Amino acid sequence: MQFDTKVALLVLDDLAVWQKLNVTAFLATGIAGVAPEAMGEPYEDAAGRTFARLLGQPMMVFAATRADLQRAHRQAIARGLTTAVYVKAMFSTGHDAANRAAYLAEDPDAPELVGLALRGPKKDVDKAVKGAKLHP
Repeated sequence: MQFDTKVALLVLDDLAVWQKLNVTAFLATGIAGVAPEAMGEPYEDAAGRTFARLLGQPMMVFAATRADLQRAHRQAIARGLTTAVYVKAMFSTGHDAANRAAYLAEDPDAPELVGLALRGPKKDVDKAVKGAKLHP
Protein backbone atom coordinates (compact mmCIF):
# COMPACT_ATOMS: atom_id res chain seq x y z
CA MET A 1 0.00 0.00 0.00
CA GLN A 2 1.29 3.47 -0.88
CA PHE A 3 0.98 6.44 1.48
CA ASP A 4 1.23 10.13 0.61
CA THR A 5 2.76 10.81 4.00
CA LYS A 6 5.59 9.30 5.98
CA VAL A 7 6.16 8.97 9.72
CA ALA A 8 9.72 8.92 11.03
CA LEU A 9 10.92 8.74 14.63
CA LEU A 10 14.51 9.69 15.37
CA VAL A 11 15.92 8.55 18.70
CA LEU A 12 19.33 9.47 20.08
CA ASP A 13 21.55 6.45 19.54
CA ASP A 14 23.43 6.55 22.87
CA LEU A 15 20.43 6.41 25.22
CA ALA A 16 19.80 3.49 27.56
CA VAL A 17 17.39 0.93 26.11
CA TRP A 18 14.59 1.92 28.52
CA GLN A 19 15.02 5.56 27.48
CA LYS A 20 14.88 4.69 23.76
CA LEU A 21 11.66 2.75 24.30
CA ASN A 22 10.15 5.52 26.43
CA VAL A 23 11.02 8.24 23.92
CA THR A 24 9.71 6.16 21.00
CA ALA A 25 6.40 5.51 22.75
CA PHE A 26 5.86 9.16 23.67
CA LEU A 27 6.76 10.40 20.18
CA ALA A 28 4.39 7.91 18.52
CA THR A 29 1.51 9.12 20.69
CA GLY A 30 2.37 12.68 19.72
CA ILE A 31 1.96 11.91 16.03
CA ALA A 32 -1.21 9.88 16.63
CA GLY A 33 -2.68 12.71 18.70
CA VAL A 34 -2.34 15.33 15.96
CA ALA A 35 -3.21 13.05 13.05
CA PRO A 36 -6.48 11.26 13.90
CA GLU A 37 -7.07 10.77 10.17
CA ALA A 38 -3.98 8.52 10.09
CA MET A 39 -5.44 6.12 12.64
CA GLY A 40 -6.69 2.73 11.48
CA GLU A 41 -9.87 1.04 12.60
CA PRO A 42 -10.21 -0.68 16.01
CA TYR A 43 -8.89 -4.23 16.23
CA GLU A 44 -11.22 -7.09 17.08
CA ASP A 45 -10.37 -10.65 18.06
CA ALA A 46 -12.28 -13.81 17.15
CA ALA A 47 -14.19 -13.59 20.48
CA GLY A 48 -15.57 -10.17 19.52
CA ARG A 49 -13.43 -8.17 21.94
CA THR A 50 -12.39 -4.74 20.69
CA PHE A 51 -8.89 -3.28 21.02
CA ALA A 52 -7.46 0.18 20.42
CA ARG A 53 -6.78 1.62 16.99
CA LEU A 54 -3.18 1.88 15.81
CA LEU A 55 -1.61 4.25 13.35
CA GLY A 56 -2.61 2.98 9.92
CA GLN A 57 0.80 3.39 8.29
CA PRO A 58 4.32 2.23 9.10
CA MET A 59 6.57 4.31 11.32
CA MET A 60 10.27 4.26 10.51
CA VAL A 61 12.52 4.41 13.59
CA PHE A 62 16.01 5.86 13.15
CA ALA A 63 19.05 5.77 15.44
CA ALA A 64 20.18 9.38 15.37
CA THR A 65 23.18 11.40 16.46
CA ARG A 66 22.71 14.79 18.09
CA ALA A 67 23.64 16.36 14.74
CA ASP A 68 20.98 14.24 12.96
CA LEU A 69 18.36 15.40 15.47
CA GLN A 70 19.29 19.08 15.14
CA ARG A 71 19.32 18.93 11.33
CA ALA A 72 15.98 17.10 11.21
CA HIS A 73 14.51 19.63 13.67
CA ARG A 74 15.58 22.55 11.46
CA GLN A 75 14.30 20.80 8.33
CA ALA A 76 10.97 19.97 9.98
CA ILE A 77 10.43 23.60 10.93
CA ALA A 78 11.46 24.87 7.49
CA ARG A 79 9.19 22.37 5.73
CA GLY A 80 6.21 22.76 8.07
CA LEU A 81 6.17 19.09 9.08
CA THR A 82 4.07 17.81 11.95
CA THR A 83 6.62 17.36 14.72
CA ALA A 84 6.72 15.80 18.19
CA VAL A 85 9.72 16.49 20.42
CA TYR A 86 11.42 14.94 23.43
CA VAL A 87 14.33 16.66 25.20
CA LYS A 88 16.79 15.31 27.76
CA ALA A 89 15.28 17.37 30.59
CA MET A 90 12.00 15.48 30.21
CA PHE A 91 13.62 12.36 31.71
CA SER A 92 13.65 14.12 35.08
CA THR A 93 10.02 15.26 35.08
CA GLY A 94 7.03 13.33 36.28
CA HIS A 95 4.05 14.62 34.33
CA ASP A 96 2.89 16.35 31.16
CA ALA A 97 2.84 19.92 32.50
CA ALA A 98 6.42 19.54 33.73
CA ASN A 99 7.43 18.14 30.33
CA ARG A 100 5.99 21.17 28.56
CA ALA A 101 7.75 23.51 31.01
CA ALA A 102 11.03 21.68 30.41
CA TYR A 103 10.65 22.08 26.66
CA LEU A 104 9.69 25.75 26.97
CA ALA A 105 12.96 26.37 28.84
CA GLU A 106 15.01 24.98 25.92
CA ASP A 107 16.81 27.11 23.34
CA PRO A 108 14.20 27.24 20.54
CA ASP A 109 16.91 27.05 17.86
CA ALA A 110 18.91 24.23 19.47
CA PRO A 111 16.91 22.22 22.02
CA GLU A 112 18.74 19.30 23.67
CA LEU A 113 16.76 16.74 21.68
CA VAL A 114 16.87 13.04 22.44
CA GLY A 115 13.94 12.23 20.17
CA LEU A 116 11.96 13.73 17.33
CA ALA A 117 8.97 12.44 15.36
CA LEU A 118 7.99 13.79 11.97
CA ARG A 119 4.96 13.34 9.74
CA GLY A 120 4.37 14.92 6.39
CA PRO A 121 4.86 14.46 2.67
CA LYS A 122 7.27 11.59 2.01
CA LYS A 123 9.85 13.65 0.15
CA ASP A 124 9.97 16.27 2.91
CA VAL A 125 10.34 13.70 5.69
CA ASP A 126 13.02 11.88 3.67
CA LYS A 127 15.00 15.11 3.32
CA ALA A 128 14.65 15.84 7.04
CA VAL A 129 15.98 12.42 8.11
CA LYS A 130 18.68 12.22 5.44
CA GLY A 131 21.87 10.81 6.95
CA ALA A 132 20.19 9.08 9.90
CA LYS A 133 20.32 5.27 9.90
CA LEU A 134 17.38 2.96 10.53
CA HIS A 135 17.46 1.70 14.11
CA PRO A 136 18.99 -1.79 14.31
